[in-house]
Amino acid sequence: MNLLDLDFWQRHQRTLGVIAIAIGLGAWAMEFAGTVYVCPYCRVQRTVIAILGIIMVLPIANHWIIKYFASAIGFLGAVVAVNQNFMGWMKISKGEFAFSEHLFIDPFLLSGGSLFIIIGQLWLILNQERSRRSPP
Repeated sequence: MNLLDLDFWQRHQRTLGVIAIAIGLGAWAMEFAGTVYVCPYCRVQRTVIAILGIIMVLPIANHWIIKYFASAIGFLGAVVAVNQNFMGWMKISKGEFAFSEHLFIDPFLLSGGSLFIIIGQLWLILNQERSRRSPP
C-alpha cells in the first residue's frame, strides 16, 4: 500500500466519492444550521465537490460524456476556488491579511483545500479508463 501511488487512489475512487459527497452535504448542513456564514464562493465549491463525488461513485464514470461534464463542473469549481484564494493573496500583498478567529472556517484555507480536493477528484475521474488499460 503506497499512498503516493495514483493507482492506490484509483482503486479507492468510490470510497473517496462517498467521502466527497459527505463533505459537500456536511458543508451545506453547516450553512443551513447557521454555524458558517453564507458565502457564494463556498456554495459553488461544496456543490462541485458533491457533484464530482456522485460522478466518482457512478458505474459509468469513464464514459466520455460523464468525463466532459465532470471537467466542465470541476473547472468551474476550481476557478471559483482560485478566485476566492487569490483574494487572500491580495490581502497579503496589501498587508491587511489575518486568519479568521476560528481557523477551521477561514476562507483562505478552505478555498485552498477545496481547490486541492476538486483537482484531485478530476484527476481520478479523467484518468480512470487509462489506468484500467495499462498493464499492472
